[in-house]
Amino acid sequence: MGLMFRKRKKYGPIILNFTENGFSSWSVKIGRWSWNSRAKAHRVDLPGPLSWKQDKSRA
Repeated sequence: MGLMFRKRKKYGPIILNFTENGFSSWSVKIGRWSWNSRAKAHRVDLPGPLSWKQDKSRA
């Protein structure tokens, strides 16, 4: 297994994700809620190390 390149650029609540192949996905994060364009999933950060995720493709 080799090294993986990942880069994140934040512009307010919008986050752009890049890999070694270029642009990967974008996310929106407002408070504890976030949504990712690649996974098409909503996520809510819960207290401690927990989080809740709703996958849109299975809902």
